[in-house]
Amino acid sequence: MSLPSNLWLIRHGETEWSRSGAHTGRTDIPLTPTGRARAAAIGAYLGGKQFALLLTSPLQRARETCRLAGYGSAAQLEPNLMEWDYGAYEGRTSEEIRKEVPGWNIWTSGVSGGETVEQVGARARLVIDRAAGAGGDVALFAHGHILRILTACWLGLTPAAGRLFAFDTACLSVLGYERETRVIQRWNQPPGTPHGAGSGISD
Repeated sequence: MSLPSNLWLIRHGETEWSRSGAHTGRTDIPLTPTGRARAAAIGAYLGGKQFALLLTSPLQRARETCRLAGYGSAAQLEPNLMEWDYGAYEGRTSEEIRKEVPGWNIWTSGVSGGETVEQVGARARLVIDRAAGAGGDVALFAHGHILRILTACWLGLTPAAGRLFAFDTACLSVLGYERETRVIQRWNQPPGTPHGAGSGISD
């Protein structure tokens, strides 16, 4: 029996809030010029790689990254790839929040008026289930926290284990298999290596 597809995770390019460290959940803000340039570099890195299924968060920073990478016309919107709903902490940095809640950490302290990490994990598992039937590699254009939580769920860990996987803007990661075991094949890779020059990308 053949194994299910690999998942290619692409985090959106830089925004003003990602640059400042502000929590950006459902606020629909655009990419910066640097973010747009890095998104286009992802397309050059992938070199036209074909995917059986392309899914993107409906938020414009993910959709624009997908489009600039050359996959906008093929991508389907997937609401479950939207970023963590940070509730009252939307648009605020960890430092700002800790002035009110000393020692606050999103992974252990949660948010006020938004989603729990377990609720985000439930959405991530639905995305994994959808990808499983694609019949080939799947690309997911989305956001830092949801992709980190999805990775934890892929590996059979709790959603909160996503804290272990730092994921920068405009970088990509690949989830796959070693024999029957789900593994991380590539992590937090910037689009600096040309296709065919040691990137290891194949169709």
